[in-house]
Amino acid sequence: MKPVKIGICGLGTVGSGTFNVIFRNQREINARAGCDITIAQVGARRDNPACDTGDVSVERDIFAVARNPEIDVLVELIGGTTIAKDLVFEAIANGKHIVTANKALIAEFGNEIFAAAEAKGVSVSFEAAVAGGIPIIKAIREGLAANRIEWLAGIINGTGNFILTEMRDKGRAFADVLVEAQELGYAEADPTFDVEGIDAAHKLVILASLAFGMPLQFDKVFTEGISNIAPEDVAYAEELGYRIKHLGIARASQAEGVSGIELRVHPTLIPEKRLIANVDGVMNAVLVKGDAVGPTMYYGPGAGAEPTASSVIADIVDVARSIHADPSHRVAHLAFQPEALSDINILPIAEVETAYYLRLAAQDKPGVLSQVASILSDDGISIEALIQKEANEGEEVVPLILLTNRVVEKALMAAVARLEDLQAIEGSVIHIRMESLG
Repeated sequence: MKPVKIGICGLGTVGSGTFNVIFRNQREINARAGCDITIAQVGARRDNPACDTGDVSVERDIFAVARNPEIDVLVELIGGTTIAKDLVFEAIANGKHIVTANKALIAEFGNEIFAAAEAKGVSVSFEAAVAGGIPIIKAIREGLAANRIEWLAGIINGTGNFILTEMRDKGRAFADVLVEAQELGYAEADPTFDVEGIDAAHKLVILASLAFGMPLQFDKVFTEGISNIAPEDVAYAEELGYRIKHLGIARASQAEGVSGIELRVHPTLIPEKRLIANVDGVMNAVLVKGDAVGPTMYYGPGAGAEPTASSVIADIVDVARSIHADPSHRVAHLAFQPEALSDINILPIAEVETAYYLRLAAQDKPGVLSQVASILSDDGISIEALIQKEANEGEEVVPLILLTNRVVEKALMAAVARLEDLQAIEGSVIHIRMESLG
């Protein structure tokens, strides 16, 4: 086979990692691809001291790489959804295959990008867009092809996982740990995408589309961050045998006769005995439940120069192997053939059924617990576990912690509103969803 020439656009953390790993492991990579893979050009606005490009041509105008007739595969590693989007469409129009690590680009514009690629007979590969070095996309798209996927749940943002781990292990407050995460380079100066769940939502919608055979629908993901998680809730969860993790969850649901797919990112209590509950620090993990294989878990580094480069290069190898294949014989972008994708109903969060953790600030006097239990019972909610703490000296309010049975969210929120109206309950009722993931 003739050499496959690639152009890398973006020489930041992932771009430099990809360049360095290709040069270091050239022999192994080419042996697996069955042809020579060569970096013919780099597009970067500035050099990176972590990457010696040697005699490889470096072009400051990245669009020149997209138009270069010598380039077979454009590797988009600049990030964002503006210039990157234009670059990818330009490269596709010029007959280039695409490899990208850009989860926001795929989550928000993937449907249009895939349609353009199919019309042009080129492929778009995006393994590195979700969970860094973990080959989760290949696992769902190919390794689990025999299965009807029932649900998946993942820790798919390392920054949030690091913060929650520190809060649990050291009893620290969210704001305190966030500062450290920024100092360590785990969180950006503006951490909104990480701590408010937007990054995880981008990744979840990609996984869900692969799992359930539907177009990408980022705008329908329910997203809730971790900035309001208090140290006491982390501690109470631990006391009850649970851990709080920030999860992306996609599930085929039949809650109370309402069928559809749940797409949600939020803090979640999970039993501490589950493997995924013990994924700590900046590591990522994804659980996938297939009807044939049962639950499987995929664990590893979710970011970093070389772990992410590992996934980028795996995609390059896949493209090199199939570059001369009939486009209709390549693995479909979203696992299912384009004509088989269906607009499955996405359930609003109000229709989703889960169990709940509730924390109330209750006045320390007789009859309060019975009032709380009566309100919950009226909405069909039973109490599965209860912790009532002693009041500190001089205080008249005590924490009351409840775990409920599974209930549809709209019923839970109706009960919460009534609880907050009680004179014996002060402030807001803290509620966090729970999943067994069994």
